[in-house]
Amino acid sequence: MLRDELRTLWTEPPPPSAPARVRRDWVLLAAGLGVVVLEATLREDVVWRPVAVVFAVWLCLLPLWRRTRPLAMVTLGFGSVILLQVASLVAAPHEQVGLHAGTVVLVLVYALPRWGSGREIVLGSAVILAAYALCVPDGTPAVERLAGLVFLLLPGLIGAAVRFRVAAREREWEQVRSRERERLARELHDTVAHHVSAIVIRAQAGRVLAGTDPSAAVEALEGVEEEGARTLEEMRAMVAALRDRGVGAELAPPAGVADLERLVRAPGGRLRVDLGLDGELDALPPAVDAAVYRIVQESVTNAMRHAVGATEVVVRVTAERRTVRVSVRDNGQRTGRGRDGYGLAGLRERAGLLGGTLRAGPGADEGWHVEAELPRARRESDGHSCPRR
Repeated sequence: MLRDELRTLWTEPPPPSAPARVRRDWVLLAAGLGVVVLEATLREDVVWRPVAVVFAVWLCLLPLWRRTRPLAMVTLGFGSVILLQVASLVAAPHEQVGLHAGTVVLVLVYALPRWGSGREIVLGSAVILAAYALCVPDGTPAVERLAGLVFLLLPGLIGAAVRFRVAAREREWEQVRSRERERLARELHDTVAHHVSAIVIRAQAGRVLAGTDPSAAVEALEGVEEEGARTLEEMRAMVAALRDRGVGAELAPPAGVADLERLVRAPGGRLRVDLGLDGELDALPPAVDAAVYRIVQESVTNAMRHAVGATEVVVRVTAERRTVRVSVRDNGQRTGRGRDGYGLAGLRERAGLLGGTLRAGPGADEGWHVEAELPRARRESDGHSCPRR
């Protein structure tokens, strides 16, 4: 069991998309250099002042690469600490060489389990422990040794905890996105099944009428062609949503714009919902139609649950020539706490799969606003539409 755990740790990959540098890195560097200047100027007990200053500046620079090269920075930092300790033992055995600014190496201890791979964590931990063992003076009481070791390793434990929490949250978000893809795929499957059924019926009718009414048979074939084009279009959307795995389908028609009136009039809500529909919303593609309903449903539900002091939710769905815009706003208080949970994460995934966008956040003056823009998958100018002969 222990061997398996160690093998798993050794092969653990580093976290993806580690940022090279962010603004706080430069703030940390400036703060560290400022402490070096103050210590070098004000402290009178500094041993080997030029060497101590150069050494402290070197340690302040290393955290700039702590995310992309955690093992290398730990090796350089604590290797330098070992070399300086050895030199001080030779030249000044009774004096402590270095500045307090050197404690910046604790940032490297944090970064090692936060951003390193399993192999880097193991090797870097060995370097840290070796440096600690060499730098602790002989005769130090066991309690102080233990306290010093805990102080040194505590940033690493915090880094590991942060990494675990971020990874767990990423897994939860991925599950939400996966469930939204599956739900969209089921809806698209239902749509495609409907089109294929219509194709079969029209083809059967055309075969029956071919001998007695050729014109009616031609019209039936035109219907087959049109339904086939629509089916191909929905299949493309379904392939994009399914990605690399299939999903079972429940053959039930998904709710759409036509069901919004029933949704907002449902009994039991403590808020008044003002629904406004504008534009041609009757001929939306099924995937877009269902997405509009889901966005309104999730946003109104969030307002019912979380809007503090709200009395009204304003819902607007506007169909334009190329897009459909959805806006849901409540007049609750701005509490400073977000409502951007897993439901909205799933809606963003759905909007992205359809080629649209969704934004959610506090309003300028009050409440919470959700704004979505979805492209109309089919337009009259699309190449898939079939002209009538």
